[in-house]
Amino acid sequence: MTKYQLVFLLCLVLQYSVLSQEKKTEIKKTQEHEILNNVVVKGKSQKKKVETSGFAVNIIQTKEASLTNLTTNELLDRSVGVRVRQNGGLGSNVEYNLNGMSGSTIGIFIDGIEVSTYGSSFNLNNIPPSMIERIEVYKGVLPSHLTGDYVGGAINVVLKKDVSQNTANAAISYGSFNTFQADLSATYRDKKSGLSFRGSGFYTYTDNSFETWGRSTTYVNELQQIIRPYRAKRFNNTYKGVGGRFEVGYTDTKWADQFFIGYNGSSNYTEIPHGITMAVPYVGRFNETESHALLLNYNKKDFLIKDLSLTVNAVRSERSTYLQDTVGFAYNWDGTIREIIEFGERVPLQTNGGQQGQKTITNTDRKITNARSNLGYMIASGHRFSLNHKYEATDRKDEDLLNPSSGDLATKSLVSKHIISMNYEAETFNRKLKTNFLGKYTTNRTNQTKSEIEITDGTNTIVKNKSTTSNYNFGYGATMSYAVMKNLFIIGSTENSYIMPTESQLFGAAEINILPNLLLEPEKNINYNLGFRYEVVDFGSHKVSFYANAFWRNGFEKITQQAVDVSEIQEESDADIQTTRYVNLGKTQARGFEAEVTYIYKNRLNASFNISQFNNVFKQEIDTNGTQHSFFGQQVPNEPFFTMNANFQYRFNDVFQKKSILNTYYNTGYVGKYYTVWGQPEWSVTPSQFTHDLGISYRFPSGKLVASMDVKNLTNAELYDNFRIQKPGRGLYFKLNYTFNKFL
Repeated sequence: MTKYQLVFLLCLVLQYSVLSQEKKTEIKKTQEHEILNNVVVKGKSQKKKVETSGFAVNIIQTKEASLTNLTTNELLDRSVGVRVRQNGGLGSNVEYNLNGMSGSTIGIFIDGIEVSTYGSSFNLNNIPPSMIERIEVYKGVLPSHLTGDYVGGAINVVLKKDVSQNTANAAISYGSFNTFQADLSATYRDKKSGLSFRGSGFYTYTDNSFETWGRSTTYVNELQQIIRPYRAKRFNNTYKGVGGRFEVGYTDTKWADQFFIGYNGSSNYTEIPHGITMAVPYVGRFNETESHALLLNYNKKDFLIKDLSLTVNAVRSERSTYLQDTVGFAYNWDGTIREIIEFGERVPLQTNGGQQGQKTITNTDRKITNARSNLGYMIASGHRFSLNHKYEATDRKDEDLLNPSSGDLATKSLVSKHIISMNYEAETFNRKLKTNFLGKYTTNRTNQTKSEIEITDGTNTIVKNKSTTSNYNFGYGATMSYAVMKNLFIIGSTENSYIMPTESQLFGAAEINILPNLLLEPEKNINYNLGFRYEVVDFGSHKVSFYANAFWRNGFEKITQQAVDVSEIQEESDADIQTTRYVNLGKTQARGFEAEVTYIYKNRLNASFNISQFNNVFKQEIDTNGTQHSFFGQQVPNEPFFTMNANFQYRFNDVFQKKSILNTYYNTGYVGKYYTVWGQPEWSVTPSQFTHDLGISYRFPSGKLVASMDVKNLTNAELYDNFRIQKPGRGLYFKLNYTFNKFL
């Protein structure tokens, strides 16, 4: 028996001994009768309940942000310990980093269902904050309703569900780079029958025509000499997205607390301006996606018997991704065709048929089933046991539309997994100690059939090559929260688990320049978190709260995007890659901390400051040749590891008109420098970045109309992200938001 299993067993024995004592105490209390002259009901907000539940979690409220021009990803990027990795402007590909954990280790959810189920046209990149109730950011162990194939944490977007009032909300905004956004949402409930409706939709368009001037942008003259840095305006970078979500069902009935069936549809058009790095611009390469999903949501407390609850979330979606790349000339960042010298004359430089290699027209269809069920039973007051099952399957079909036999030669892939988990949650020692013990069993299976034409005796024959892999693993973890005093909580967690590579990591995703790698192995992580949360300390007009968390994470066969090795290239231009793949990195170790302080004055001034730092280093001592690895102890490239954010908001009442509210905002962020190439050559450094944003919103006396203006990247700073891709400069945005109350 390992020391972790021994601790786990001792904690269970302690919980059950306390449980039996609490039952006796409850019986004694029920026999006492007292006369109460006054009754004061005190309850915790949902934010406080989650943040003091023992998990390393931060709750992001979206109420105020929905009135400004902030996107959901911008909100996340300001949160402690979160770094949003975006390959350019609005609509570009996004990955999330939670204190050094990213990729398949991180779960991205919408109401507990993986966002990948809905496709790239409905995700955190384009869902407006007005559709969101709150965002839960977990680091490490996840609660039972999010149990899955993850260990690094998760981001769970909780969409608005309240249908207690019949309301509608509409918003429209316009800003720099020809960016236009609009969204509409409405809720309705019939009080007699409980029949309810909720719906929302959005539209986004942008040219993303911002200037770049850093070292990542190049110009190649007719002598094939590379000039960098080069100032240019991005082109072939249009993004257009539209989506809607409609649900109908019943709330607060005898047979269901909530029962909804719904439809989620979305589509987008995305021009692809470059590859993994910015060095080579593309013209005419684009993709179109479409997604249709059917939804089922059911939950009921006291299901069949008292204290038994059932929750079911299921989605069946069909997604398609069309990719076209047929322009056969190379271009420079000034928008002109590159030239070369041939026989003393300048002639256009031709490619292999497309901007990224050969001419390409492909279509990828995915049919995804994602179902999660949770059965929980309250054993006694403060003690709950839950059984969870999650099934996820992606049936994928890749077709080459340039090939007349594309249907017969389509590559078919299937990735499926079952996850069974058990949770025991307890509140003991007068509810001061909260614990959660988790055990999970995962089975994974992949199948791929690849068809090829073979010529035998002058006859073309289609040969189907099949490959299958399967594995299973067991994981476990635990969380703890202890109330040292009224508002001071000590929180800790640990987890030991595996993560399977995702369908896109295994089979590739050409629309985001990811090549396949069928040899990927599962990643194992052992994580520890320990911190504290000091809830609001009230000094009359002043309120202060603190949060801090330290973590230690050991990764084995870490799955990450492959970066360039400086020892394998001749010059800087060799690092200007257009494609990459996911690989197993080997052993890594990340140690660091995060902290946040919030200050409120008279409920008018709201200020916060957070900091996050981790040291994610490569810990593989011996290479494949049996010698000391040259990169041992080196920071994993292409990962920002030091960030700071400060946010200030001040409210003025009765400005210009009585009962009006004027809110002002100021936000600043800092990202420390980091390298994008193994070996850390100086030319691969991503410089440190400092950003400043200003905003103002005015709520008219009726409370229905809000007008706002935001200036992002006020100083037009040089900002970068994944593989040193430059992000937008200064931008000005305007927004109008109107609420219709009780329209029916």
